Amino acid sequence: MSIKPQSEASAVEQTQTPPVNSKNQAKNDAKRQAKMEKFLAKQAASKAATGANADAAATEAVAAPAKKDKKDKKVKEPRSAPEASKAAFIATPKGEKKNMSQPMADSYEPDVVEASWYDWWESQGFFDPQTGPNGEISPKGQFVIASPPPNVTGKLHIGHAMTIAIQDSLVRWNRMRGLTTLFIPGSDHAGISTQVVVEQQLRKQDGLSRHDLGREAFVDKVWDWKNEYGNIIMSQVRRLGTSYDWNRERFTLDEMMSRATFETFVRLYDDGIIYRSNRLVNWCHALNTTLSNLEVENLEIPGRTLMSVPGYPAKEKFEFGVLVHFAYQVENSDERIVVATTRIETMLGDSAIAVHPEDPRYTHLHGKFVVHPFLDRRIPIIADTVSVDMAFGTGAVKITPAHDNKDYEMGKRHNLNFINLLNEDGTYNDNAGPYAGMLRFHVRRQIVEDLKAKGLYVDTTNNPMVVPICIKSKDIIEPMIKPQWWVKSKTLADPAIEAARDGRLEIIPQSSEKEWYHWLEYIVVWCISRQLWLGHRIPAYFVRIAGQENNPLDQEFWV
Repeated sequence: MSIKPQSEASAVEQTQTPPVNSKNQAKNDAKRQAKMEKFLAKQAASKAATGANADAAATEAVAAPAKKDKKDKKVKEPRSAPEASKAAFIATPKGEKKNMSQPMADSYEPDVVEASWYDWWESQGFFDPQTGPNGEISPKGQFVIASPPPNVTGKLHIGHAMTIAIQDSLVRWNRMRGLTTLFIPGSDHAGISTQVVVEQQLRKQDGLSRHDLGREAFVDKVWDWKNEYGNIIMSQVRRLGTSYDWNRERFTLDEMMSRATFETFVRLYDDGIIYRSNRLVNWCHALNTTLSNLEVENLEIPGRTLMSVPGYPAKEKFEFGVLVHFAYQVENSDERIVVATTRIETMLGDSAIAVHPEDPRYTHLHGKFVVHPFLDRRIPIIADTVSVDMAFGTGAVKITPAHDNKDYEMGKRHNLNFINLLNEDGTYNDNAGPYAGMLRFHVRRQIVEDLKAKGLYVDTTNNPMVVPICIKSKDIIEPMIKPQWWVKSKTLADPAIEAARDGRLEIIPQSSEKEWYHWLEYIVVWCISRQLWLGHRIPAYFVRIAGQENNPLDQEFWV
């Protein structure tokens, strides 16, 4: 038998954490020193120029007495420039206490006033946990905050500053109270964001995509970028004066963090909390990966709207915010059932027409079939009380379990066929029959024309709706069924709910308890698979036995 690594698992090969870039640190220190010297030189030159101008004005006034005008106005004497004091700054070696021997300057210059202090605080270990002689925790207790790591691609904004200031205030207050405190810094590799940024840079500079380089070479490029640009935000955090213990700084792709991630995955898999399943995912064709709900923006549109879509010519726009009404022909009958959809292209994946069991218009059709107009497919007419409102529209609903979240649940309830129409690049596959190979939104246009040609098109009406957008690529997200790795979030949420209810966990302020319970009580399964090149690779391998067909969804063949 052979063992094949998981093909679609997102993430990068395990790599060693690169050493701290001391060359960059030295370069940054040199820049700060040069900036300070430039400031002092500018201040000295300004003082000299002011004095020279005053002397010249006085000489001119003596040599050429002022002329009186017709109204005998008095000529104002030039005011002498005030004596500017010297800036209170002398270059201080890194980590040493600041030299304060010079007089204080007249004006506040942040670079001068703040220089050197933070390096000295850090060198003195002021932010290290204060413990007893044998490393014991203070009798007054401990206070620890593991700071939520900002994205390595980011730059500090007011939200970061506010959150960090609040956390640092709590840490410093508890430190002054005598508790052993620890404030842990770190940064997140931000897989999607970093991969997008580096690939854009690669395309701009060299005209290449990551596929032209290959995974190994591309990941090396990412590390190069991270070492050169990726620590900007952490330098900015230092400028805030935050009392982090920098000895414990972590990056989420550090070797230790990777080992912890793999260990956690294996434990949760052994406990049955992580599992593999064929379910609907948020698929982004532009990035070619699944996304979490947090990476999807729900764009509300008031009605008919023409929108551009990544992957299509910029001038080409597609219609959203409308309901397309069309008819299905009942098998062996002249009767038709009219349905409506905001995504007409998905009708190629319809596997049922649902009606309410008590709707008198359709009781005679229960158990019968309609005929698909473009494919050799009979579609059953089913009765459902959960998803069908007989007072809405025609009371009949088309069901596409492989491309709609509500239809997915109905497909499970009625054991319907799940017909996936899409390839990962946004083209339609062989299940789409004559539309195979076409881009999804070109199919949208063509199907309307083809329905008109067959006399099955009814109408298009305005319809306010929500369009799911990828927050990174701005692509239109497509619900698509794929085998992926999932977490049973409810299993993890229940103990957190109980901890808050029995008082072991205190939610501050108390008014936020409602949000805590609402979030955890309605939590859904979480897809953790990503088809990225940057990140932690899922440590799962599928066993293929020669001469035997193995089901990739069978947990027994995954190790």
